[in-house]
Amino acid sequence: MGAPGRVVVVGLGPGDAELLLPAARAALTRVPVRYARTAHHPTISALEADGITFETFDDRYERGPDLDAVYTDIVDALIAAAGEHRDVAYAVPGNPTVAERTVALLHDAAHDGHVELLVVPGLSFAELAWTRLGVDPMTDLVRIVDARALDTAALDLGGLVLIAQCDDPLLASDVKLTLLDRLPPDTPVTVLARLGGADERVATVALAELDRVVPDHLTSLAVRFPDPSPGPELARLLELARLLRRPDGCPWDAEQTHHSVTRYLLEEAYEVVDAVEQLPASAPAGTATDDPAYTRLVDELGDLLYQVIFHAMLAEEAGAFGMGDVARGIHDKLVHRHPHVFGDVAADTTGDVMRNWEQIKKGERGVTSIMDGITPGLPSLLYAHKLLRKAASVGIDPGDVARSLDRVDAATAALRSGTDDEAMLGELLGGVVALARALGVDGESALRGWSVRFRTRFQAMEAAATADGVDLATIDPDAVVARWDATASALRS
Repeated sequence: MGAPGRVVVVGLGPGDAELLLPAARAALTRVPVRYARTAHHPTISALEADGITFETFDDRYERGPDLDAVYTDIVDALIAAAGEHRDVAYAVPGNPTVAERTVALLHDAAHDGHVELLVVPGLSFAELAWTRLGVDPMTDLVRIVDARALDTAALDLGGLVLIAQCDDPLLASDVKLTLLDRLPPDTPVTVLARLGGADERVATVALAELDRVVPDHLTSLAVRFPDPSPGPELARLLELARLLRRPDGCPWDAEQTHHSVTRYLLEEAYEVVDAVEQLPASAPAGTATDDPAYTRLVDELGDLLYQVIFHAMLAEEAGAFGMGDVARGIHDKLVHRHPHVFGDVAADTTGDVMRNWEQIKKGERGVTSIMDGITPGLPSLLYAHKLLRKAASVGIDPGDVARSLDRVDAATAALRSGTDDEAMLGELLGGVVALARALGVDGESALRGWSVRFRTRFQAMEAAATADGVDLATIDPDAVVARWDATASALRS
């Protein structure tokens, strides 16, 4: 088998022939067999007027079932032509390495040894776009996305988004609908048409009016997302964690291991729960954005987030995984566990969702019982709650409110009679957890709420006793109870 032929890919630039780089023109002059992805580019007609002619692939767009098939067909034709003629030139709009799918496929073919590849760069539409928009891509947060494959995750990062190849009115309408999910209708959108040409047009329209724009193959859109982006802030936090671990960073951070910081992970998690408890029960509904509880919650969530980042960074140092793997893993896991959203599984109720969830987890872990995934070392209250929840997910529910109360009453009666105190106390506590589930209440939160109230009342009673010059330890127990009841009544009023 002979050596593969060579495809010389040449960038035509974004507009008129004046923007064609000298190296690109020289390459097209040197290679006699020339192809162009499309004739719909002003430089093509200018070159043909100078005797530099092309065979184009425009007809393939009409025959192909979709763009992926068209691009594959073009690449196959180029590889075959290169094998026949040894050298062929292939001209594409703009810069061959920016938003040019056929060139990416040619790179894959070259990597596999099917063709040799030489890329002669051209001026990209993006350079002209930054100029017209007054944007410095080195200092501003910018991204380029394909109108036909809008990356919604990229949109959610915020900043300026340049939407390339918006070449069809129906496509512009689809882009509008996608953006309206994230931006108000009056958001300004800059339409960049035929940049670098004599008929260049740069105009700003409201997002709601975007489908009235008549785009062509040289049209792009620019829209700025005003909300702060979490992406750069998370990256800054991760870099800070790395800096603190360096030899010239913080000695304390440098000494830590996964095990040494575990207690901080637990402490911060409890701090988050405590901050959540300060919010109204209906939150986020009906909660003011300036509620002081939210101020504390954002602070505590930051502390907890840093613990996650710290563990991911330690794993990154070991070469095990990084923060990106953590985010990707939970993203993919959630998609897999929501087949009723991302697949064709039916789940009309919360119960249906939980049953599906538990069976999916069971399959993921390769276990025979849904109970196998519960960590035995959990606090007993949470452990019992998880056991009951797992059982309920397969239709084995310990009972409704009435049956749970009967269970509590039976255990209480047994304790009064002195029957096996420890076992009956366990039955009582188990019945209380079952009752909490039946009432739709989280037992951990309920007990924590009771603890907060107990502490508040005790401190109020303690303060009153101090004001009266009385030592609580010297008060008769019945009097302490009376003080307690009085304090509780005062607090309720």
